[in-house]
Amino acid sequence: MTIQTPARSFAANEYEKGVALVVAATLAWSASGVYTRLLTTDIWTAIAWRSLFGGLFLLIPSFFLEGGFSRRQWSSIFHPSGLAMIACQTFSQACFIGALYRTTVANVTMIYATAPFIAALLGWAILKERVPRRTLVAGGICLVGVAIIVAASIGGGTGLGDLLALGMTASFALIIIIPRIDRSAPSLPPTVVSAFLTLVIFAPFSSVGSLDLHNWLVLAAFGATNFSFALVLFLAGAKRMPPAEAALIGTMEIVLTPFWVWLFFSERPPLATFFGGAIILATVLWHTFIDLRHSRRRHEPS
Repeated sequence: MTIQTPARSFAANEYEKGVALVVAATLAWSASGVYTRLLTTDIWTAIAWRSLFGGLFLLIPSFFLEGGFSRRQWSSIFHPSGLAMIACQTFSQACFIGALYRTTVANVTMIYATAPFIAALLGWAILKERVPRRTLVAGGICLVGVAIIVAASIGGGTGLGDLLALGMTASFALIIIIPRIDRSAPSLPPTVVSAFLTLVIFAPFSSVGSLDLHNWLVLAAFGATNFSFALVLFLAGAKRMPPAEAALIGTMEIVLTPFWVWLFFSERPPLATFFGGAIILATVLWHTFIDLRHSRRRHEPS
């Protein structure tokens, strides 16, 4: 007993650190709607300069994570998988900000929640991966929820934003799939490069003159916390706990992101979003709980 207790204590301590880190990452991600509503500049300016700060703040931890700043690590961005990651992440970042500007935060969040199921479908189609029946069922139900949200937006002025949210979700699903195609593909170098590429693409359309001190501070905080620190915290926390449990904590973002905007800006989503969002949230939680139960069974001593 005296030999095993410190080991168990250390494992429990690492798990608690993992939970705290993943919770912190989820809170940082959930602030995206608040940052967007605080901005008073146009879409192009927000996309460009939020990406600059995100890339700058992510550049520092990238020296220490995933092998650090090695020639082999960063030369991988020129491989097909690295270029694909850069393209998908650049497209996803632009769609993300555009969607937050053009539709409600709740719509963006609920549509984005379907990314794991789209990734599972792509994994089946591209990699011929076996997809559990529960995932197919959950994906189909989530698509019904998305259809309700998008259908209600037609003619209501938020249709473009919902389509951008779908584009962001599909491209993020590809980001999940690409490392499975090429296991050697790192995630941080392409993310850093995509941030600066987004700046280069959208800066010519931006209005730097509209950036007062308020907007500069919001964009810097947006890029630092929501783009950079959240990713680093999640990666550090996920290593210390089972993936299913990390995913379960991450589902808090689905609720918290629209909640903060409702709390601070009284942004009330359409009635259809409540119905479609309830379907999506319930399905994601159901699927995640089943994954968590299966994960615990696999780790139980026989």
